[in-house]
Amino acid sequence: METTESHGDQSTVGQVFTRLTEAYGCFLSGSGPGRGAADVARVILSGVCGVMPGAPAEHCSVNSAAELTCMSVTLLERTASSVLSHRSEGSVYYTEVLRVLFEDMDVMPRLVHLFQAEDLIISHLAAKCVSTCVMYNLHKSGMLSPVWQKKCAQTFDSSPPGTELDACVWSVTEVLKELIKGAHQEFLGNLVGAFDGSLCILCSKWLPKEGKEAAQCASSSGWGTTVCLLMDLLEVLAASRLIFGPSVCLESQRMTYTHSSAILAVISSSRENFVKRRALLLLKRAMLHKVGEDWALGEVSSGQKRDHLKLDVCVLVQSVLTAVADNWLERVQVEPYSFFGGTRQARGDEYLKPDSVMLRAVSLILLKSIELHIQTAAGTDSATEVYRHLQNLWGFLRRCSVQLTEVAHLCCWISLLFGEQDDDMMEAARALLSMFLNHRLCSGSGDDVAVLKAACASGCNPHCHFVLLLQSVSFDHSTLLDFLISTETCFLEYFVRYLKYLGDDWQGFTAACGGISASGDRSALTHKGEPAKFSSCALPTGVNPPVERFGLAAGLHLVDYDSSNSDSDPENMEVAGGGSVCEKPASVLQQKQNESSTVLSSDPNPALETGPQGHSLPVTQSHLTSCANIPLLTGQVTCETSTRAVLCLSELREVVTRLHTKKLFPYNPSALLKLLAQVENCYQRSGL
Repeated sequence: METTESHGDQSTVGQVFTRLTEAYGCFLSGSGPGRGAADVARVILSGVCGVMPGAPAEHCSVNSAAELTCMSVTLLERTASSVLSHRSEGSVYYTEVLRVLFEDMDVMPRLVHLFQAEDLIISHLAAKCVSTCVMYNLHKSGMLSPVWQKKCAQTFDSSPPGTELDACVWSVTEVLKELIKGAHQEFLGNLVGAFDGSLCILCSKWLPKEGKEAAQCASSSGWGTTVCLLMDLLEVLAASRLIFGPSVCLESQRMTYTHSSAILAVISSSRENFVKRRALLLLKRAMLHKVGEDWALGEVSSGQKRDHLKLDVCVLVQSVLTAVADNWLERVQVEPYSFFGGTRQARGDEYLKPDSVMLRAVSLILLKSIELHIQTAAGTDSATEVYRHLQNLWGFLRRCSVQLTEVAHLCCWISLLFGEQDDDMMEAARALLSMFLNHRLCSGSGDDVAVLKAACASGCNPHCHFVLLLQSVSFDHSTLLDFLISTETCFLEYFVRYLKYLGDDWQGFTAACGGISASGDRSALTHKGEPAKFSSCALPTGVNPPVERFGLAAGLHLVDYDSSNSDSDPENMEVAGGGSVCEKPASVLQQKQNESSTVLSSDPNPALETGPQGHSLPVTQSHLTSCANIPLLTGQVTCETSTRAVLCLSELREVVTRLHTKKLFPYNPSALLKLLAQVENCYQRSGL
């Protein structure tokens, strides 16, 4: 290795700055520097090494050395990135600069040494530069840098808090991301395997499985930054497991699940809001198999089966439910607006508004945990468990500066809380639908009135959720079409499953429509100290929320929807091209809507009190008011809401039929069209 003294003429810091500035300017302009590649490499190395030996003392201030290092490291990173992506016009020249730096001058150990710099900017820029250089060397030689691997592994084993650990965690995370995104993916398994043991040691120290130890770690200096970086790394490792499939399963790839209790303890013990938010998002994505969704560019979420993750997800579910039973929700503090952990001062009533991202994440994690748990639970006790967990959730939402006011429909909470996040709202609706259908199946009750009233009082009536969803999009069928062709939400699965249930319980649907019309949708989630504001999710005339048109779900097909009757299975039904599948056209429904008037009847004395051993979800007397406006299921209820809902579905059916006929729909919608036609037929037979 050449020494620093042999690289130059003991130039002053100012002279090195001048040469670096000249080289940087030439790089940015795309012109060739007047100096040779070896000279430019020598200047970069001089800057990486800091103050030159023999430089005058007056030019050797700490600030000058730091600026020199930052500039050199940044130029090196930009050069390697440009050559790697073939963006530089002088790629041959800059390739030679990089060759001299890595082969002749052995710059990598010096770069890695900067990880431990006390200056946070230098440490981070070094991590960024090293990560890019690792990918560059991998592209050129097909080998991962042994110097980088050794440094990171040693740091993980010792796990000392500080800039060095943070830089190593960030660098490994960044390299893994690049590998997952398709750059030399064949090296992904080797790299994860090389770090597997040291990463397990690192997580055991920073995310101990014992809650008390986790709370102690949370009080250490710099803990928040390191833990957030560690959460990023855990997500990347979990995403790599989705890439590998069932063929490879390393312990480090499972740590999001196996250390879920510790992550939950972090959420409840941390005083820093950005740490709690990051941990919640990690658990939510792990629960939904959406790890890496922000950066994976589709490589992870490719629709492949996740059967090999069932056991790990069960561990996560059990950790969540155990924590909730141990009053975890009471210990979770949701602060108003974290401002990304910065120091910005809130204005006006901003401190009165809770962090909606955290509220949605906590709610969805619990709802999905309940859904997955009851799929394996046996007996009627599951109804009591579901109710208890939901009551804990309602208490959490009310405590966190959120209250349900004028509760005419507790079912409104899902639209009001998740209305700003389409994908989360669909997941929550699907989870609640699964809970309801599972309870309905296990209860064996023939009294649908009691079941629906109990579900509505518990905020779990699927009919209410669907009608409120339609209201939130102003009964606009084009928005539903966006959802159907979107790969970003689970709307298709939820929609088909609900339509199948709707065909079996038309009276429950009309009752829900009547109840929502009777209540006037006066239920709203508002913040303490803030005047009631009615979301578009609760108003039939609400403004259509922005809906992005996502990529088409190419290759997506409707799957088996658990139908036991093959003759009535929508999968086996085909729709004649361009033909109507319903005798009542949309124009007739439109006329019916204009002529319809709301005639509502309600039970003035609801007295449903079902015990834990009964067939309905347990309901307390105080919650019965939420379903007091639901009409009796007499078949005589007429409601403009139901007419608008059916008209919306009819228009959706016509549009999907046209697109399918022209072969413009991304998958075979025959089963869906059959279910939509069934809804129109039910409406026609009801005589509304």
